[in-house]
Order: sequence, then C-alpha cells, then structure tokens
Amino acid sequence: MILDKIENANLYKSIHPGIKKALNYIENTNFNDLPMGKHEIEGNDLFVIFKEYATKQVDGNLLESHRKYIDVQYIVDGVEQMGVTMHTGQDPKKAYDAVDDYMLFDEPYDIITVNKGMFAIFFPNDIHMPDITTGDPSQVKKAVIKVKI
Repeated sequence: MILDKIENANLYKSIHPGIKKALNYIENTNFNDLPMGKHEIEGNDLFVIFKEYATKQVDGNLLESHRKYIDVQYIVDGVEQMGVTMHTGQDPKKAYDAVDDYMLFDEPYDIITVNKGMFAIFFPNDIHMPDITTGDPSQVKKAVIKVKI
C-alpha cells in the first residue's frame, strides 16, 4: 500500500506503467467537469470510477482485495478513513468473485486517514476497506482508478 499527496505522484510513477498513467490522469483531470460513473481510459486495462457518497460506520463491513487490478483511490473532495492489512494467506470470508474481481475478508486492520488531494494505492496483497467515516458521516468525492495487472 502507498499513501501520499498527489504533489508527490512522481515518486511512484516508475512502479508500474499503469500506475504512471493513473497518476497522470489524476493530475490532468478537472474532476469538476467529470460526470459521476465509470469512464474508460484504456478500455478494461485502465478505467476510473468517479463517485460521490456518504462515509459509513464500520458496523460489520468486510475488507476487500483484488487479483486482476491495482486500485488507485484519489480523494477529490472530503476526507475518509480506510482500513488496511496485508494478505498473508488468510482465508476469505467470501470467496474470490472472478467476474467482479474481489474477495472479502474479516480480519483485524489498521486505520489510515485520507484527505482531499491524497491517494492510496492498493496492490493485490493489500486487503482494504474504504469509505469509513472519521466520526459522523460526511460527503466524499473519490476517483477509483483500476489498473489491470
């Protein structure tokens, strides 16, 4: 997992060609002009899901991980917390869904806070739970860029 401000994006662009494209997309997109929803950047190899939602209490929610995609999650507006832990061989609570590329886990995790202008990169070994409130629910606008591995 990587957590940083978008001003530091150049530090991470050499990790993977798709991550470079995702970070460039964030830097060069005016999200005020982008409609909510899914937008293809390079077909199914690289796309963004732009969404607005109210953060939620944890209340029994499960962590997720992916096999086919890296998540680059960028907070356009608002603040949220995310749960994160490493996949070290734990068995999922919900088996892998190959169509939607996710599996769910019920594991202990650490909390990170992601503010406006920050991004988190989650690799397949990063089990994560986004959209968590920092107290009372609040509105967040977020771009989730899916980078095919």
